[in-house]
Amino acid sequence: MTQNTPLSPHFRPPVGERQRVLSVEQLKTLGVSPTRAAAQCRAGGPWQQPLPGVYVLHPGPPTGEERLQSALLYVGRRTVPAQGGPARTTGYGEAMVTGSAALALHGFSLVPPLGSLGRIDVLVPRHRRLRSMRFVHVVRTTELPSPEQLAGLPVAPVARALADAVSGLGDTAAVRLLLTEAVRGGHCEPAAVVRELSRSKLLDRPHIVDAVDSLLAEGRALAESRLYDMVRTYDLPEPLWNVDLRLPGGPHLGGVDAYWPDQAVAVELDSRAPLHSTLDGDRRQEGHDAEWYGCAAEREHLERLGVTVVHVAPRKLRVAAEQQATVVRTALMAAADREPAAYVVVLPR
Repeated sequence: MTQNTPLSPHFRPPVGERQRVLSVEQLKTLGVSPTRAAAQCRAGGPWQQPLPGVYVLHPGPPTGEERLQSALLYVGRRTVPAQGGPARTTGYGEAMVTGSAALALHGFSLVPPLGSLGRIDVLVPRHRRLRSMRFVHVVRTTELPSPEQLAGLPVAPVARALADAVSGLGDTAAVRLLLTEAVRGGHCEPAAVVRELSRSKLLDRPHIVDAVDSLLAEGRALAESRLYDMVRTYDLPEPLWNVDLRLPGGPHLGGVDAYWPDQAVAVELDSRAPLHSTLDGDRRQEGHDAEWYGCAAEREHLERLGVTVVHVAPRKLRVAAEQQATVVRTALMAAADREPAAYVVVLPR
């Protein structure tokens, strides 16, 4: 008889003040049966049930964070038998927020605030037998990334969240804006975005390929700007910018982003385009390999001629500019102890 008696409206489970969203399994561990929980959700009751097996312990509209918690509990909850005691819940399991909701948590300005999102994407392993429900859209994958913890919730990394967000967009401009914010906002590098789009098999869509081409151009321009800032911020000698090197009357040796002719030191930004063409996989890989080997051959040729080539990754310019400046300064100072380099012709690129 007591089991079926509705709880008092003033019932407060012994949980943290912020934990106002609980699964049916979590309520059971607190001594609240499913029947009693359902009674709390009747019309005019103090609780609500936004998703099967998930309860919000107040009557007002759930906040954006509570909707995220509800979505994660719906897809991620799992009960594991405990030795010598009641079953325990693992909470969110392997589930993580992805798509536009994840981008909102990462601080993107172009996505709606959490409270106004009509759909919440949640990433789960492919073997989970779940179906999308109400505002929750289940996204399955064979390769779960390592989640980041934001606002106390497991969230997909930016590159993966971007791929899931743009998968539902059919407009090049909308895709381009999101990808551009990812790069300009320093959330991730273009190469990481392109790798994730390729892994998600989205690069057979022409409007996404068009947006990716713009992204790579944006990333290249941003990396060049950071290289300029590094040279001037850390008082390096002013180089010749964006030049081609040739042997006198001979072949082209390659283009470099910065060159100090007196010290024969060159800097190259490692911003070659990742695999993103619409060719089939084998031809795409062959083209990418040819580009890589071509760059490596140019670098080796320059080094045989006595030119020191410093490769700088765009990400390093963003997160460790001072360290990269030290590497370049060291190469410039070491020039005095090296054999003189071969004479090369420097031309604008």
